[in-house]
Parts: sequence; structure tokens; C-alpha cells
Amino acid sequence: MNKLITQLGGTFSLLACLLFSANVTATVDAAPSSGAAATAAAPGEADTAKPKTGSTADHSKFEELDKDFATGPEVTEACLECHTEAAKQVQKTKHWTWEFLNPVTKQKLGKKNLVNNFCTSVRSNESFCNACHVGYGWEDDSFDFTSEVNVDCLVCHDTTGSYKKLPGLAGHPNYETMEWPPKSGKFREATDLKKIAQNVGKTSRDTCGACHFYGGGGDAVKHGDLDSSLAEPGRYLDVHMDADGLNFTCGTCHLSSSHEVSGSRYAPTAADDQGALIRGKNNDRNPTTCVACHGNAPHPGTSVSTAKLNAHTDKVACQTCHIPEFARGEIATKMTWDWSTAGKLDEQGKRIKIEGSEGRDSYDSNKGNFTYERFVIPEYVWFNGDIKYTLFGEKIAEDKVQINEFLGSADDPDSRIWPVKVFRGKQPYDIGNETLAVFHTAGNDDSAFWKNYDWDKALKTGMKTQGLEYSGQMKFVETEMSWPITHMVAPKDDALECAQCHKENGRLQAISGVYMPGRDNTPVIDRLGFTLALFALLGVILHGAVRWFMSKRS
Repeated sequence: MNKLITQLGGTFSLLACLLFSANVTATVDAAPSSGAAATAAAPGEADTAKPKTGSTADHSKFEELDKDFATGPEVTEACLECHTEAAKQVQKTKHWTWEFLNPVTKQKLGKKNLVNNFCTSVRSNESFCNACHVGYGWEDDSFDFTSEVNVDCLVCHDTTGSYKKLPGLAGHPNYETMEWPPKSGKFREATDLKKIAQNVGKTSRDTCGACHFYGGGGDAVKHGDLDSSLAEPGRYLDVHMDADGLNFTCGTCHLSSSHEVSGSRYAPTAADDQGALIRGKNNDRNPTTCVACHGNAPHPGTSVSTAKLNAHTDKVACQTCHIPEFARGEIATKMTWDWSTAGKLDEQGKRIKIEGSEGRDSYDSNKGNFTYERFVIPEYVWFNGDIKYTLFGEKIAEDKVQINEFLGSADDPDSRIWPVKVFRGKQPYDIGNETLAVFHTAGNDDSAFWKNYDWDKALKTGMKTQGLEYSGQMKFVETEMSWPITHMVAPKDDALECAQCHKENGRLQAISGVYMPGRDNTPVIDRLGFTLALFALLGVILHGAVRWFMSKRS
């Protein structure tokens, strides 16, 4: 009986949605509906919302910066003469430590500790991977994390667009003219540290994107919702970062304090019901959520359809409706990576690169086979903000490894239906140690895989950095790793329509534990529900007709 009542109620709800909002899509405006950010996003005031990229001081007038610098640490030393506490602050952040202790699962996470299914591990590859570290010189375990001059100020505060930390230089830019990329015949001029130091300013999409757009080894490789197309996006691609509109920088949402940037890929806020954020209050909450700007009732208005949309927020994340696809820019995102095919050479024994669809390589001797896609429909999961990872050293018996698992369920009040990019790979597994394997990828030494394509040598060196002896036996296992989708927010007119989910084989077909009108159909009950609704509608029409007729008689 309860199931019957639930399904009848669901049928009426779906019918009401269709009757009152036949053409309704989710109606969150780009402008916040309430809270401190509402003023900045008010209609007609987009220009005033654009962040100023300059500094409050003209650094070209500072005597300390009016000299030629030989290295990045010399620039930092000059910066610290005025910004005396900046390096100490940076050294307390996860951008510096590359470590994060999950307060719920107690797992020790961060780039320094995790194995992924892209380039797999930072360990043994520090000089290459640490081009995206906010420091200088981290190439092995001897790196001094306490040295303040090792902090890189320029990587986040460059406004010239000319500062670049090249892979292989352990976080340094090139101080001399060098061939780049290697064996390309192209040359990169020595970095003009004086010019850059004299033109520092606020962070920007460009400075954040220099690392986050290119995570995993290339543009749009790791994140489906972060790539170089967001440097100057149009409104269609991201309604908040629209270069000619609101022009949000990363820091607009990812508010920082003492150089600690808010937001986390390891413990994101899946559900937020605390209403709009007021600066100066609620300082212990995550300011990067949609609710922090748009409030608990993001869809404005008092209609039945609006109320129904707002009611969805207790089960559905805003991103599910408002990011209909990811990789919607000009850059296709990598969706699969098969390391098992790496190492093939041409007849002359040279490296092979094969171009595939979307103008991206489908094969590279260094890395194996890939696939790329654009306009990707996300997969959807219940998510409560907790993520469990498969850590290095954990015994894994199965042939298919879920590197991370988004936790949550329909019965959990903190869970919401979230969109994710599921990245699928095939990577080395140490049979003897029964664990995902770490291997030495980049470098000029004999054990680097990109040097000689010898898996045994690469695995022996990589596993040693993790304190294990390579067993000498390996195979390739299938892996999956999920990433939350939260950027590339579409304009409201491009948000999902009701029927895209409320139908058989719709977007949320795989979501379990909840009854969904239109998807979970019982024909007899549906016919009964629509019949009753039709009679109700006819009753309203008849009642209105009688009243009209009686009014004419009087």
C-alpha cells in the first residue's frame, strides 16, 4: 500500500511538473539570488564584478626588485623582505606539503602519497612532476620543506604570462635558453625574472590554470571540467568565468586565508544547507559551494514548478542539472589510458606518436593508448563528501581496481546525486606484493621507462622509493578513478530538462535507492494516476464553467 501511495504521489508530481512547466528548465541565474555576492552579480553590473588583476603596489618601483636575479629563490628572498610571513603561511598549505589527512577516513592523501591512473605516482618522478609544486628544487627526499626561499612566489602571482616551470627542472623555470620541448628544434628564452618580479599581482585563471588545467600530464587530461579553454571562456562554457561577463577568477569562489586556498578534491562539500555565506561570519565553512552564493532556495519565484525545482536540492547537487556535459570547450578531455601498450617502437627503433580524434594523440610510445572525448555526459553517483582511496601498499586481489570510491547513499541525508568523470585505465600491478605498482617514468638515468622502455628496471626503482622490493612479477590491471564535476557551469537555458532524467534509460538510470517518476514506471498505477489527474482537471474546468454560467444568469 505504501508503494502504491508513493508511486501515485510520484505520478502526480511528474504530471504537475509537466502541466505547470512544460518548457521549464532549471532557472538558476548566473547572479546569486542572495548573500554577500549578490551585489557583484546583479543584472547590468557585470563590469563592476570583474576582478582587478593588478596589485595595490607598483612593484617596478621597489629597489629590492630592480636587479637581475639568477634564480627563483633569489626572487623569493627579495619578496620576503616585505612579505615577511608569506612563506611561512604557504608552507602550512596542501599546495606546499602535497599531503592531506582526511578527517573522516583518516587516510593520508595528497599528491605525495597517492597512486592514480594517469602518470600513476609522483614518487621517483619528482624532478618531472614537481614542475607544478609551489616551490623550487624538490627532486628527491632531501628537499628542505622548511626553507622559506624554496617557496615560489612567482608561479601564483605572475601577470606577464611568461613564467613557466618546465618538467625535469624540479620546480624551477629555465634560467638559460634551452631546447623545448626536447628534440623539437624549438628554443625557449631564459626566464626574465626581473621583469616578472616587477609585475606581480593577484592570482588569475591563468596562474591557477598553469597547473590545474594541465594536471595528469597535459591539457584536459585529468579534470574533465578544467582545461585551457577556461582561460578566456565564453558564457556558454562557464557562466561565472565568462570573460565578457562576470569574469570570475578561481579566487572568486576559492577564497583564501593566509595562503590556504579553500576547496578540496579529497574531501569536498557534497551537501550544503547553510544558506548564503556572509564574509566575516561562518568562517569555518567551505565557501566554494553553490549554496554559499545562491542560498538554499536558488530558483527564484513562487510558482509550483519553482517550488518543485527547489525541492530537488535535498537530493540533487546543483552541478547535476547545471553542468549537462563536461569538456564543452575546444579541448577534448582524456577518458582512457592504457599503459600496457607503451614501449612500441618503429622500424628504426624510434618513438611512435599517432594522432587520433579531436587532434590528440591516440598512441605514444612513452605512455601507451588513449581516448579523448568532448561534450561528455557525466556519470552520476550518490555522494556525501567522503572519498575512500586505494592506497599504495594495500593488498589488491581483483583484476579491476577502484582507486577511489565516492561514498554515499539514498538513505544518507548528507548525500546528493553528483556528476563525476570516471577515468578508466590499465596500469602495472606487482603480482608478488599484490599491490598497484609505482614505476620510475622520467629522467636521464638508465632505469627511467622513457629512457629505455624497460618495465622491470622502472618498477624496481619506483617500488624502492615506496620502501618495497619489486617482486619481479608484474601484470596490467584495469583501474577506475572518479573526479567530481563542478566547473563549466552552463547558462540556465542550457540546464537539464525534467525529461532528461525522468524517463526510462535517462541520465539517472544507474541511481538506486530512490523512486523516480517517469523512470520507475508501473503501467497500471501510471494509468490510474493520470486518469485521476485528468478527472481532477476536468472537475476544475467544469467547476469554472458552472460558475461562469451562473454569473451570466445573475
